[in-house]
Amino acid sequence: MNFLITGAAGFLGAALANNLVRDGQQVRGLDDLSTGDPQALDKSVHFTRGDVNDRPKLWTLLQNVDCVYHLAARVSVPESILYPREYNAVNVGGTVSLMEAMRDVGVRRVVFISSGAIYGKQARQPLKEKNRPSPDSPYAVSKLSSESYVRTIGELWGIETVSLRVFNAYGPGQNLPPSHPPVIPNFIRQAVRNGSIVVHGGGDQTRDYIYLDDAIQAMVAAATAPSIDGQVINVGSGTETSVRDLAQMIMTLTDSSAELIFNPRASSGVDRMCADLSLACEKLDFEPKISLEDGLQRTIQQDDRFALP
Repeated sequence: MNFLITGAAGFLGAALANNLVRDGQQVRGLDDLSTGDPQALDKSVHFTRGDVNDRPKLWTLLQNVDCVYHLAARVSVPESILYPREYNAVNVGGTVSLMEAMRDVGVRRVVFISSGAIYGKQARQPLKEKNRPSPDSPYAVSKLSSESYVRTIGELWGIETVSLRVFNAYGPGQNLPPSHPPVIPNFIRQAVRNGSIVVHGGGDQTRDYIYLDDAIQAMVAAATAPSIDGQVINVGSGTETSVRDLAQMIMTLTDSSAELIFNPRASSGVDRMCADLSLACEKLDFEPKISLEDGLQRTIQQDDRFALP
């Protein structure tokens, strides 16, 4: 099959692209490199630097493509609170531009990578796709809006669509920006340095952490799975882990003497998040295989930034 991946040089995008080309697929990648690293891509990926709002470029890249994976987005929740207009322009506007270009060229399927963040605070866990979303950041709003655009435009123009709500994905190579870094690589970095691990709130808040390889398994399946048009599907581990327990696990795995500091004044986000995977199991034959402890161990061992002294 021929694929186009937007956001191909990012953490998930690069892993997906490399997985597909190793499987013998033809892959084109598009990324503006605002955060991505083209060096992470296999040489067999036909990479183009560009913006997902560049319609002429999309028309060219979409020729003879069977399926599009749409990952191009800004993904920082704190940054989205500061710059909601920019998040709307890139995340929502880019999605609409892509869907229009797919209509023009005649591409028949798109897999949109959404986020578990759209659920926000919910009274019951695990989170089911039928739950009413309660997004609490412009980032989450942009993902929910994009889901609606993808589904609606797909119905109007005969494009098969599926949105995967990926929860907290982690693994080797995850981006570590100077401000607001993802929790797992940040904790590991501080642990191997024997520095300070700062936990927002009391650390009792839970999240669903899914290892990179498991997330890619679900994404690959979504390209060819039957009877999923218009579906929204959770992709997670199905297990909730408190941030406190996560920090302790990382410290144990790295034999760290880091200081664990709790900051009660900092926002810790929603209290609980755990994905219900019933629909993913039914529609994608998906079952996560890698436990959190195993995934953390792989991340520590395979990511050169975390080399133990």
